Amino acid sequence: MASHCYILVNFLALISVLNLCSASRLLTTPLDDPQDQLLRYHNGALLHGRIAVNLIWYGNFKPSQRAIVADFITSLSASQPTQPSVAAWWKTIEKYYHLAGSKTPSSLSLYLGKQLLDDTYSLGKSLSEKQIVQLASRGDHKNAINVVLTAADVAVDGFCVNRCGTHGSKSALVKGKNYKFAYIWVGNSESQCPGYCAWPFHQPIYGPQSPPLIAPNNDVGLDGVVMNLGGLLAGTATNPFGNGFYQGPSDAPLEAASACPGVYAKGAYPGYAGDLLVDPSSGASYNAHGANGRKYLLPAIYDPSTSKCSTLV
Repeated sequence: MASHCYILVNFLALISVLNLCSASRLLTTPLDDPQDQLLRYHNGALLHGRIAVNLIWYGNFKPSQRAIVADFITSLSASQPTQPSVAAWWKTIEKYYHLAGSKTPSSLSLYLGKQLLDDTYSLGKSLSEKQIVQLASRGDHKNAINVVLTAADVAVDGFCVNRCGTHGSKSALVKGKNYKFAYIWVGNSESQCPGYCAWPFHQPIYGPQSPPLIAPNNDVGLDGVVMNLGGLLAGTATNPFGNGFYQGPSDAPLEAASACPGVYAKGAYPGYAGDLLVDPSSGASYNAHGANGRKYLLPAIYDPSTSKCSTLV
């Protein structure tokens, strides 16, 4: 099993990495060779084909909260008449497949799969990494990303200490054949550490202090979940099994979204997410339109074709 953390970097860390990454700064010289990119290709398989994103809800979530995430997954492949869109944000991921060349098929299509509910807290309210994998294993074991979402009253090892979520992979036998499925875990930080995992929709724990922004779906915890889930999906697609695109040690890699910490729009700097769009009726800040009239805030993705952190606005 491989597992990789996705950390919404606190602002002390942001200050130290800003010279590496900003919405408009080159991260390396643009080159066609993937080995010369900031995120080096390690010759492993990327996710390809039609992949189900199964949502495993652990703990108490309202139907309205589940709809926020489900609509986000649907938005990844659904064309939206209003731009900028979630689907346009996801298009940057395709560039990694072009860089991988003939080593991997270049087609990836994500769709909303099953939704499994465990509102009885069957494993308790304090979970280990092993139990997260156990929950993820309840989803499909082939052609799937199984996403475990833990409720606001569930503690997970490392949550709010050094991570907001993680992604990894696990082997499983399907009809006598060995397959690997990808999994993601993200926690709802609303009552535990919104300043760490749901910034800029909450006052930050560290660094420059500025007023929190209004969450586009009026739910600080779940809007934070979507931000972190988006980054983890980008890492899962481009480094699903620990040997795809990344920089640094394989057990703590810098990946497609984590290469651009704290950047959500042009003009971002420590304590400021960037020049975001603002809904005139609600005052909510966002950078992407989604299905069913949704609005979301999504992290910048490192664009290997320009060697920049790519933002929608």
